[in-house]
Amino acid sequence: MDKLLAARLHAVKVRPYLADALFALHVVEDRSVPTMAVDAHWRCYVSPGFVARTPLEELAGVWVHEVSHLLRDHHGRGERYAREHGRGDRYAREHGKPGPGERNGTGATSSESWERLRRNIAADFEINDDIYGDGLPLPTGAVLPSHLGLTDGLLMEEYLRTASMSGLTAELAWLDCGSGADGQARPWELGPQGAHGLSRQQRDAIRFRVAEGIKGRPGNAPEGWRRWAEEAFHPPQPWRQLLSAAVRSAAGGAAGTAENHSYRRPSRRSAGVPGVLLPSLRRTPPRVCVVIDTSGSVSDAELGSALLEVAAISRAVGGRRDLVSVISCDAAAGVAVPLCRAESIELIGGGGTDLRSGFARALRSQPRPDVIVALTDAQTPWPSTPPPCRTVVGLFPRPAGAVDEDDPTYVRTPPWARVVTIG
Repeated sequence: MDKLLAARLHAVKVRPYLADALFALHVVEDRSVPTMAVDAHWRCYVSPGFVARTPLEELAGVWVHEVSHLLRDHHGRGERYAREHGRGDRYAREHGKPGPGERNGTGATSSESWERLRRNIAADFEINDDIYGDGLPLPTGAVLPSHLGLTDGLLMEEYLRTASMSGLTAELAWLDCGSGADGQARPWELGPQGAHGLSRQQRDAIRFRVAEGIKGRPGNAPEGWRRWAEEAFHPPQPWRQLLSAAVRSAAGGAAGTAENHSYRRPSRRSAGVPGVLLPSLRRTPPRVCVVIDTSGSVSDAELGSALLEVAAISRAVGGRRDLVSVISCDAAAGVAVPLCRAESIELIGGGGTDLRSGFARALRSQPRPDVIVALTDAQTPWPSTPPPCRTVVGLFPRPAGAVDEDDPTYVRTPPWARVVTIG
């Protein structure tokens, strides 16, 4: 224990911005743990034999490594990745790995533990490429993205998507950083009801203090930690879901105000007036016009993304493609093209940008749209008055300085539109 705590003090000395997190970990001695591991409740499980045979400075590096799993929420992210991608037994069988209850050559690795190991390795790749050096030597056996010829600086999810890691899993069967690295509980962990675990509020408070410390003295932390500190409590928006929700909300509101009487289905009140057929109120399906910015400042990749959004917008209005039309617009607007298949739409443009002509063309369409969706980088003048329909802007982001924001005529997005940043 003396050596272990001395190693923690060394870790705090060389990585002072992690001090709050390192001192928050509660040590649990356990001889069944391969090396050191953490659970999601900020307990650190330690093998005495591992501590005895590991040099103190390397041990300090392991402290930093394990607390990094918790700060970067690898357990929560690992569980979300598994849910969203359906990883597990099916993936293992397709890749020739042992299935449930089967054993590999070591007699220990089932399909579930193989997938756990993949997530653990990917999380280690995210951490190990920038936390060592400057007083923290790379521990023996630490895995790096370069071992598979991969690029440094990626996230755990990107490594899981791009690398099979089949060449590493056999030789790294011993690797186990605990449920704090991948979200899968271990037999030797104390669980959520065990002693000395931190509540969710306490864990978030530690992350907040560490992030604020890194942002307050950014020159002391590597790029990976600075990126984490900026995004820890301001996560990226799920833009595709937001755009879809914005379109559904706008279309729903527009449909709610466009009610007409129809005799196709008699009113239920007709029973109270014998001999009289009363019409019922019917909602008119909302029409959506998508104005796509095809100016030279919009890349081919963004135009491809715009076509994907057109298909998503058609699903947001119930799959009625006849209710969706598309206008290509740079300095002048093209013809409003009815939607048949999004991938078959020809986007014409490449000049300057003036979406005012696109809005004017959309409003001249018959029947007039209930919702206008503009997909643009916002380097355009906007209509001086709000359109007489609901408006959603899908914004392709641009770095600072890409436009002259000091120009008094420049308006990034109009106040009368619902704005969702794409990508």
